[in-house]
Amino acid sequence: MTGEECTAGGDRGERKATVDRLREAVHAVESGDSGFMDIEAEKDRAAVRHRALLLLDHRSRSRRELDRRLGDLGFPAGLISDVLDDLERVGLIDDETFAHEWVRQRHRRRGKSRDVLDLELRDKGVAPELRSRALAQIAESDERAMALQLARKKARTTVTREPRDRTDRDRALRRILGVLGRRGFPQGMSMELAREALDERISEVS
Repeated sequence: MTGEECTAGGDRGERKATVDRLREAVHAVESGDSGFMDIEAEKDRAAVRHRALLLLDHRSRSRRELDRRLGDLGFPAGLISDVLDDLERVGLIDDETFAHEWVRQRHRRRGKSRDVLDLELRDKGVAPELRSRALAQIAESDERAMALQLARKKARTTVTREPRDRTDRDRALRRILGVLGRRGFPQGMSMELAREALDERISEVS
C-alpha cells in the first residue's frame, strides 16, 4: 500500500468516526435525560443544534468559532451557550483535541510555522495553555526541516540557470524568502535556509 493510499484510508476512517460521533451526540442531546422540558424551548435549541452539527460535520471547530458562526446567524447568545454546553458535554466540542489536530494537519499539509499556527488558534479562541500543548508537537528540528523543504522547492522553480549577476541572485533569494515569510518562519532561520537552498540549486544548474 502506498503512502497516499494509507493517508486516504486514514482520512476515510477519521470521517466515519466523526459521523458516528455526530449520530451518538444527536441521540444524547435529544434524549429524555437532556433536561429539555419546554417544547417550544426545545424547538429553538433544536434549530441551533442542527446548524452547529452541520458546521461540525464540515470540519472540527473550536467553541469560540462555533459561537461566532451561530451568532452571525442571528441565534440568541444564551441559547447558543446552552447548546454548546451540550455539545461539549458529549465530546463534540473539545478545544484541546481541536488545537492538536489543527496544528498537526496544517503543519504537515500546508507547511505552516509554529508562530502562524499559534495566531490562527488564538483567533479561534483557543486558550493559551491549550495552544502551547498543541504546538509542542512541532519540534524545532521539524520546523527547520519543513522550512528547508519549502525553500528547496521554491529554489527549483525559481532558478533554472546560473544567475547572471548579484542582482539576479538577490531576486531569486527574495522569492525564496517570500515563501518562508508567508508561512511565518523566523526571519533569521528563513534567511539561513533560503541561502542554503539557493546555493544548492545554483550548484545543480551550473
